[in-house]
Amino acid sequence: MNVLQIVILAVIQGIAELLPVSSSAHVITAEKLMGLDPTSPEMTLLLVMLHTGTMFAVIVYFWTAWKQAYFSSKQALSRTVVQLAVATVATGIVGLGLQAVIKHQFATNPSTFEIEHLFGNSRLMAAALAAAGLLIIVSSRIREGTQPLSTGRALIIGAVQGLCLPFRGFSRSGATISTGLVCGVARNRAEEFSFALAVVLTPAVIVKEVLRIVHANAAMPAGQAQQTMSWIGPSLLGAAFSFLAGLVALRWLSRWLQTDRWHFFGGYCLVAAAFVFWLGN
Repeated sequence: MNVLQIVILAVIQGIAELLPVSSSAHVITAEKLMGLDPTSPEMTLLLVMLHTGTMFAVIVYFWTAWKQAYFSSKQALSRTVVQLAVATVATGIVGLGLQAVIKHQFATNPSTFEIEHLFGNSRLMAAALAAAGLLIIVSSRIREGTQPLSTGRALIIGAVQGLCLPFRGFSRSGATISTGLVCGVARNRAEEFSFALAVVLTPAVIVKEVLRIVHANAAMPAGQAQQTMSWIGPSLLGAAFSFLAGLVALRWLSRWLQTDRWHFFGGYCLVAAAFVFWLGN
């Protein structure tokens, strides 16, 4: 893997992670087209750093809106903390529950099975992309609501976010924003809450992946483990590019969401699903 490949993957990650089109499906497909192994420790390390870059892009982009919506008073802050906590718990219950079911049903050796082993399954990614695309299109046909973001609606959004965890291709932002729209939440509020959830969830995902890298390295010969860790520097470069690409993507998403072009993302997901399915055959 060279610097050009890292930059390409960083830009793809930065854009696709924050647009409702599934970064995992796009990055994994790009890795395959470039002859890289999506399940290798080096790729996992790079993906962790790219996620970190996009997380900081979200914080920078939404900080002003979050201050107005969530930090304007003690009551607003308290309400937001409860909603984020409820949504995150729902995500954990649904997501971890699904992963346990998948491990039990599909793993030949459950003790060593990781959900990442499914990363290379193009048909599964294609199905998840198609499902996300249909959800986006359906939500785009619903007139913009004026309902407040209640704890119950936050619970529903969090549960849907949990469905995204095991399935690469089922866009987290697309699913959570669309669920908010279906629940009658205003577009800007659905968008702000979706990415606030992402900032809560991403550090846990990063820690999980880092621990997985550490455990994998411990089982490797010393030379191979050292080679994996040598990618920290190039991965930091990737994080910088994913940060910049993420800022561009967020501006794009906000504009299309507010100007009734949300359904275009759904159409793109359906086209991408067909391509990923074809690529896997």
